[in-house]
Amino acid sequence: MPPQTAMQGDRVVRQGRSNTYGGGGGGGSYTSGNKGGAGKKKSKRHKSPMWAKVLTTFGVILALVGVGGIVVVKYFLNQLTSNIQTTSSVLDNEGLGNKTVAAGKLPDGAMNLLMLGLDTRTGWGDGESRSDTILILHITASHDQAYMISIPRDTVAKIPGDDEMGIREQTTKINAAYLFGSQGGRGWQGGAKLATKAIHELTGIEFDGVMVIDFNGFKGILEAMGGVHLCVDKRMWSSHYVVNNGKVEYAHGADPKSPPRNALWFEKGCRNMQPWEALEFSRLRHSTNGDYDRQRHQQQLLRAMAKKASSSGVMGNPQKVSKILAAAGKSLKMDTHGVPVDSFIFGLKGLAAGDLIPIKTNGGTFAAGESGGEGITDDTRKLFEATSADRLPEFLGRHPEMLINDSTAASS
Repeated sequence: MPPQTAMQGDRVVRQGRSNTYGGGGGGGSYTSGNKGGAGKKKSKRHKSPMWAKVLTTFGVILALVGVGGIVVVKYFLNQLTSNIQTTSSVLDNEGLGNKTVAAGKLPDGAMNLLMLGLDTRTGWGDGESRSDTILILHITASHDQAYMISIPRDTVAKIPGDDEMGIREQTTKINAAYLFGSQGGRGWQGGAKLATKAIHELTGIEFDGVMVIDFNGFKGILEAMGGVHLCVDKRMWSSHYVVNNGKVEYAHGADPKSPPRNALWFEKGCRNMQPWEALEFSRLRHSTNGDYDRQRHQQQLLRAMAKKASSSGVMGNPQKVSKILAAAGKSLKMDTHGVPVDSFIFGLKGLAAGDLIPIKTNGGTFAAGESGGEGITDDTRKLFEATSADRLPEFLGRHPEMLINDSTAASS
């Protein structure tokens, strides 16, 4: 399906100001302000973001496990795991995998998972992707609650050298580590290895699993879920879509730094979003807080998808579950530190009913670092230390300002 056009035939009826996307109960029509409207037509698919793939695995599967047990999910687990690419070359490296538990065994206590979301554009070949989304999922010892910690993609950090891959140490944006590691035919395994080394260097955290999720090859996931309910907390414009002659189209050319005359705007308000709208909302970043708003939108989408994945509308439809999971496995790559994938997922079944708690790094705004690049604040470094030492809940009890909830998001 061509990515050029996200939706055909949706009319923008608002007059006298910029093109806007408003809210109504229809959850997909273009409207005047925040009132409902008509005229929805079927949207063409656009690239699904990494959070859709993560959520599909740890939302639908874990929800299935939680409510049905191993007999119910055996068929679905096979659909997922038979498609997942796995490796042991990432966490076998000294200092990266959790040293408190033997390889091949799921920890009884807290766990740390590293999730790398790739921005792979149409026409790119191997060795051209960066990990533009970096998320650490800290799962508590009871395995029923998880904290989401995003690392800004533009953080200037040390990328460790790797003699085996012939890579020299350098200091640059941390999202380039995956790019460097994957070049020279080393593929996703090399990219994940070097990215994990760089993130361990920055945070001190050892990992029990690494997941790599690509944009491509996963276009039907949110369509199968039927969209999600999201709240737009501030008026923002899209750098990926424009409105020409009343129709929403994919924007070609350079990424604009200010809204063009025909920019597509997302207005404040809560509504049911069509898949492409929810995906674009998770990418919005042109605001006073820039990439931190994008991180927050991604976390918001993740939680919304978790709720939708465990709803009766999904769980009660085996055909829908089957379609979602089969596609999820095709774009998911993992290093589970020697634990079989099905055992790894089933061991986290407590998360099906648990909370996904988003954490704010760097105070939710740009933190100046050395040479004018983005850095890490002292409080965020202490956050990393608490995560590494498995003292995160206690640390957040002393620093509740780092927790993101709907009220703080709306006022930011």
